[in-house]
Amino acid sequence: MRKILLSTIALSTVIFADANVASTVAPIQSEKSLFDRVHAKGDLRLRYESIERDDKGDTYRNRYRLRLGLNIDVTDNLTFESGMRSGFANPTSGNQTFKTDEALSDYFWQSLRFNILGVAYKSANAKYKVGRQPYMMYRPIKSQLVWDNDISMNGVNYQYKDDTKLVTLGLNQPTLEEASEAKDDVNLVIAQYVHKTKVDAGKLNLGAGAYYYDGFKGNTTFFGSRKGNSLDANNLYANDYHLAEGFAELELKNVLGKPLKIAGGVVYNFGADNNNFGYDVAAQLGKAKSVGDWQVKYSYTDLEEDAVLGAYSDSDNFGGGTASKGHAIRAKYKAGKNLFLAGNFFFNELYASKSSTNVEADYERVQLDMIYKF
Repeated sequence: MRKILLSTIALSTVIFADANVASTVAPIQSEKSLFDRVHAKGDLRLRYESIERDDKGDTYRNRYRLRLGLNIDVTDNLTFESGMRSGFANPTSGNQTFKTDEALSDYFWQSLRFNILGVAYKSANAKYKVGRQPYMMYRPIKSQLVWDNDISMNGVNYQYKDDTKLVTLGLNQPTLEEASEAKDDVNLVIAQYVHKTKVDAGKLNLGAGAYYYDGFKGNTTFFGSRKGNSLDANNLYANDYHLAEGFAELELKNVLGKPLKIAGGVVYNFGADNNNFGYDVAAQLGKAKSVGDWQVKYSYTDLEEDAVLGAYSDSDNFGGGTASKGHAIRAKYKAGKNLFLAGNFFFNELYASKSSTNVEADYERVQLDMIYKF
């Protein structure tokens, strides 16, 4: 804990010192009005969801997710970033179920929590972020093999990007999450490299990452659930999570008149001796960019119990976490300038270790969404 805080303070000092030097070139934007320097955005998603599984009763529910963001440009290079979302501080989801026995006003504002609160500094091709920020790791076709869409990082992160490569480094502390229930602090070191190559038909991305968690073995569950990960006889984490990731992604500009992406990725946990491998393959046709555009993505994922930290991987597929395998189909249509219609369909099989009946179980989930951005 002390080491990561000292490292954060040290790097913050360097960044702000750099910002002060750069201020001679990029002074405080006094020539711009406050309105010009403040950027607000948000989105509201309404969802109908059904979950049918062999080992438990079925679930049918209506849900919402609200996200609000507010950024302030302090200088041309330095930005204060903040954001809130619903979901009672769930680290991998902003979803909140509508309650039939309670007025919306009784729990709507209570569910909002900060998921972004920090500063970002840009310098040429580099970007530095300090505080609570959205993840910076590259994910091929937005794969959630290792990282859920909604994960935030709590610490200091750096990224360099140019036409041929993408480098991401970070020092974080997941136990700074508001909902964390771990008895001991956990540190997370991030390192990822992506090499980008142009090919005749599009672009090829090859990447590798190393994600080192320090402090999981013997710790209590992160957010009150093991999410498929192995526990010992005392219900403590039985393994550490020292992850190595590799992936390839091919982007083709025009297939049947639409852009096509194909990707595959693997992950291996050196912190566990068994059940420590996972992979996924995916393809996406189209991109919902302009009104009337659509996209559809298919993926197949197989995650052994301790291949990744279940608390941070995909929260929708398999019901979240690991110890499962199966198919996912995700589709999106842009119906208006700020309006999207989407559907997600999951056809999974839970390993016996994750099933409540201790035998393999089928898991099927359907999500129908309407998303409005503002």
